[in-house]
Amino acid sequence: MHSSEESPLLEGVGVHIPDDLDSVYNRFSNAQKNVVVFAVSCAGLLPMFVTGTFVPSIPQIAHDLDSTGAAVSLAVSLSVFANAIGGLVWAAYSSIYGRRPMYLWGMPILCIGSFGVAASTSLRWLLLWRFVQAFGCAGGVSVGAAAIGDIYRVEQRGTAMGIFFGACLLGVALSPITGGIAAHYWSWRSLQWSLGLWGFIEMVFIYLLLPETSHSHSGGIRELTTSLWINPFSSLWLLRSPNIMAVTLANASAMVTEYVLLIPIAYTIGARYHISNEALIGACFLPSGLGNFIASPIAGRLSDAMIEKWKTRRKGIWVPEDRLRVVLVGGLFVPLSVFLSGLITTYIAGPSGLVLNLLCFFMNGIGVDFVLTPIGSYNVDVLQSRSAEVIAAVTAFRAIILAPVTAAVFPSIETLGLVATNGIATVIAILGYGLIALTVRYGDRMRAWVDVGYTVVNM
Repeated sequence: MHSSEESPLLEGVGVHIPDDLDSVYNRFSNAQKNVVVFAVSCAGLLPMFVTGTFVPSIPQIAHDLDSTGAAVSLAVSLSVFANAIGGLVWAAYSSIYGRRPMYLWGMPILCIGSFGVAASTSLRWLLLWRFVQAFGCAGGVSVGAAAIGDIYRVEQRGTAMGIFFGACLLGVALSPITGGIAAHYWSWRSLQWSLGLWGFIEMVFIYLLLPETSHSHSGGIRELTTSLWINPFSSLWLLRSPNIMAVTLANASAMVTEYVLLIPIAYTIGARYHISNEALIGACFLPSGLGNFIASPIAGRLSDAMIEKWKTRRKGIWVPEDRLRVVLVGGLFVPLSVFLSGLITTYIAGPSGLVLNLLCFFMNGIGVDFVLTPIGSYNVDVLQSRSAEVIAAVTAFRAIILAPVTAAVFPSIETLGLVATNGIATVIAILGYGLIALTVRYGDRMRAWVDVGYTVVNM
């Protein structure tokens, strides 16, 4: 049978979603769903602050612990590793024990880790407690996305997921300036005590107001008294799906452009436009975060509308790749913004160059969320029963890709120049865009190659 854009989820199997099968999504009122989104968004925002607020504090920490900035910066790499491992662990166990217990187990670990970091008297203790801290909050994104997938039907999921990812990515922009201000006017230890307090408040809020959202029929949720060993790395095996791998690489390609723009900002925007104040450099992150915050719910809502539109055209047949059509529009901002920023920084001086660069950051924030939000919803759509695991696997694999990219940005700028470096990021983004186009066009064929337990509803 010839594959086309109107082919259903699996060859020979119609994927029809009648209203009565969506009753599982009517367990909670709209008010309860709003509480769930708010709670998991706060929990998803927390790991962004744990990571982002630490970087501006590195010089102060190095001085306080009689160490060096290079040595203290190892805590950043260690926290990325802990986030990847922790995300896989919390996601795997949430499929067995439910979403709520993962928060109630993880938040105390975060609190202990934060208090340990604040009380550290040596680099060795700092690294240990940073690992504990990052591990405790690592499930915020994967488990939160899964909880939203549990309570919203396909045609509504993108909007809620957009709000969730928008809140999480807002932390990427707000955390550096928060960390810089706290380090300059307060102290890094007080900041870590505050993160621990935030974790405690979040834990109490979840205990009082967050219900269990898992579908008991989908994974056989076990009682907490039942102990079971699960291999958290088994989630990575989901990436053998050509569809999941393709959108994961597209996801990572978009994030590469954000890292290329923001990581060297003090040495590109700061040096070019004579900005040396840490708080002002941190403020340059805000347009990107604002773009994330604005675009994420819009991208989510548009992806829901695209599902509805194409489902109606097929007379009730659902094809999950329809959600990705939104990426083909908004995703163009990603390569365009990083390419223009390199040219503007190199050739346009003065306030006009700075303003144009900030507009490029804003454009990039919009484009990145037009890629990440529909992809996140798509992953939950096609693997509903293992939604937390697939989000964690994607996040962990993306971290593996971004780690060497982070290390290569500065040497590339020094060796090749800013325009060439941004040009490379542009090409990577275009390749990611091409992967999305291929997935939209040939998604059904790609799924037929490897079946990892896709969501299927028979007619």
